[in-house]
Amino acid sequence: MSASKQPIALVTGASRGVGRGVAISLLDAGFRVYATGRSITTAELPDEVQRLPCDHLNDEETDTVFRAIEANGAGLDLLVNCAWGGYERMVEDGAFTWPAPFWEQPIHRWTSMIDAGVRAAFVCSARAAQLMVPQGRGLIVNISFWAAQKRIGNALYGISKAATDKFTSDAAEELKTSCVAVISLYPGLVRTEAVLAAAASGAFDLANSESPEFIGKVIAALHRDPGLSKRSGHALVAAAIAAELGVKDIDGRAPRALSIADV
Repeated sequence: MSASKQPIALVTGASRGVGRGVAISLLDAGFRVYATGRSITTAELPDEVQRLPCDHLNDEETDTVFRAIEANGAGLDLLVNCAWGGYERMVEDGAFTWPAPFWEQPIHRWTSMIDAGVRAAFVCSARAAQLMVPQGRGLIVNISFWAAQKRIGNALYGISKAATDKFTSDAAEELKTSCVAVISLYPGLVRTEAVLAAAASGAFDLANSESPEFIGKVIAALHRDPGLSKRSGHALVAAAIAAELGVKDIDGRAPRALSIADV
């Protein structure tokens, strides 16, 4: 990355939660940030963030986003795939359906996890690679979780995260001669709006939680990391990378990295 060039980032699903926090931190780190989401125009984001309304279930809307970035003429240095609808409608008709066995899962959860999550990341990554490969640089970050490696919550959750990590691995292999890196990044317990609401009723212990901005700070550090290419294709734990690269959360704390045994 040239010292004189402001890096360009696209964060999908940035209206709230992790995506919103990532967009804020990347802006603070000096990126020019484009942010997408169905309700991005009303999201609580700094004015400097370039808002591009988009439902990533609609490929035409996704194409419009990338045409806007390409028209800017500065390329694309970083894509963070945060678009995800899997935590919506966890309670239906008074029943908490999230942990139900696969034969009792509402089919809309496939759409919100696989289509709005995995497929959206695939499509956005393909469009991003078309910009990154010719310029010979770039980083694609897929937000994932330990559900890729053990059963957590429900079968669909595991399918979506396992697919995300497999895509990361194979995409990195296909991009290895292009100086474009692809990683999966595992957050810990993130203090999103939904988590804070649940914690107020005693559902979560926030002692080792992370701010949504923390993930963005880790991503910015990874983008600067001279050893980034060696990480490509791997699933990384955000808190572990933060400890390695000297990244602290916005409150100055260093969240403890969780292992698969902790989740």
